[in-house]
Amino acid sequence: MMHSRLNAYRVMWVLVFFDLPTDTKGQRREYGKFRKKILSDGFVMFQFSMYIRHCNSKENADVHVKRVKSILPAEGHIGIMCVTDKQFGMMEIFQGKFTVMPPSTVQQLELF
Repeated sequence: MMHSRLNAYRVMWVLVFFDLPTDTKGQRREYGKFRKKILSDGFVMFQFSMYIRHCNSKENADVHVKRVKSILPAEGHIGIMCVTDKQFGMMEIFQGKFTVMPPSTVQQLELF
């Protein structure tokens, strides 16, 4: 039963990408607050302004999307996208001209 719940089409990745202004001290403070809040919600940096989070279901992904929306800064451009584990696994990642492995899936234990 657990296997059917955690398949590559049900498991989701939430991607948050942002371009926030950092011209003033206040803008840099807002940038830092936003970044710290998404990190505290379990996101990890994938690229400089792109953070990702593994979720065991669409419903769980929706919870984290809602949290990100609740902390959006007043300025800047923020994108939020959900993709299935299957789609995420088809991504090709390079370091220069060399292929690198995508981040490993974090298995999270759910207690009811």
